[in-house]
Amino acid sequence: MKRRNFLRTTAISVLPAISPLIPSVSAAQPNQAPGSPIIRFFGDGEMFEPADYITELQKIQLNENIIRDRYGAGGTIEMLEKKFSELTGKEKAIFMPSGTMANQLAIDVLSGNNTKVFVQDTSHVYRDEADAAQSVFQNRLMPLAKNETYFTADQLRNAIESLPEEEVFQSGIGTVSIENPVRRTDGRMVPLDEIKKISAYCKSKNIKLHLDGARIFLASGWSGISIKEYASYFDTIYISLYKYLGATAGAILCGEKMVIDKMPHLMKIHGGSMYGNWANAAMALHRLDGFEERLQNSIKRANEIFTELNKESNIKITPLESGTNIYNIALSKGTDGSKLKDSLDKNFNIKIPPFNKENQSKLMVNETLLNKPADQVIQAFKKSMSV
Repeated sequence: MKRRNFLRTTAISVLPAISPLIPSVSAAQPNQAPGSPIIRFFGDGEMFEPADYITELQKIQLNENIIRDRYGAGGTIEMLEKKFSELTGKEKAIFMPSGTMANQLAIDVLSGNNTKVFVQDTSHVYRDEADAAQSVFQNRLMPLAKNETYFTADQLRNAIESLPEEEVFQSGIGTVSIENPVRRTDGRMVPLDEIKKISAYCKSKNIKLHLDGARIFLASGWSGISIKEYASYFDTIYISLYKYLGATAGAILCGEKMVIDKMPHLMKIHGGSMYGNWANAAMALHRLDGFEERLQNSIKRANEIFTELNKESNIKITPLESGTNIYNIALSKGTDGSKLKDSLDKNFNIKIPPFNKENQSKLMVNETLLNKPADQVIQAFKKSMSV
């Protein structure tokens, strides 16, 4: 048998053989209550341990037949790209190994020979991508609205119009990049009205617009605005596959065909062209089905739980202004946050972040909240606060 045919036929069939060799997650974590499903009040979605990931892939293979790709072409990858193209209303979509690569390549292609890129001061592109725009792509990031979630259309206009007076040599404005929601400001959203104004201004000046929508599902879930509408104001949009769709890595970039068609060559140049991507694509494609409904159910479940817990005198859970899935939690001085955390973990398999010296913390809502009925979660908190 030829090597490539051998790989093609054995990649999936090996999963059932190796999964029994990996201990289950529940067995590996002695603090878990036996037989009790886990709720994690941190993270944006389900994050599978290796054994569980393999088990999920087995289920997918039995029900849906995973089809391998070759360097990102064909198979499950192609199906996933088509889904995201439809979801965002864009002409074409492409799988990429990381969000950083998706952001940077999109911005660079949209910018062309113009080097100035306007971004939020708090954005991932500016703060968390290792100066890739400058060091690799020779683009100059122009941060606006220091320490704020977003800049306004007026701030953008003023910054652009003041350039002739502030700089001698005009290098040209390539792209405006907006992250929504913004993780560095605890998942707060950019108002849609401001996005509309920015989009209109950019179009009037023939400036391209990129959306870092890694967590756009969260913005959509909490705002009620569809992903397609958000995407309609931008030339390109990147969405993460691992933050809430269960994959271990991966990103999707969507946009016009003429933009996306340039990406395979650029990915190869920058070392992002991988032979097989089917494992992450299969997981994301599978969990994408029904995800928006599950997210809405999670939001309803959270509201039910938090409303009931707020009737207690020793706990207060509040949403953030313009927030998404991150909520403030504060305990009274007489309540021990460490004991609450430990009791929820050991006795009820509910995991929450630690509390600070002021007895405050943050809870993140995700679909693991659907793993237990609301009344069980409420009672778990009440019993753990009385410990």
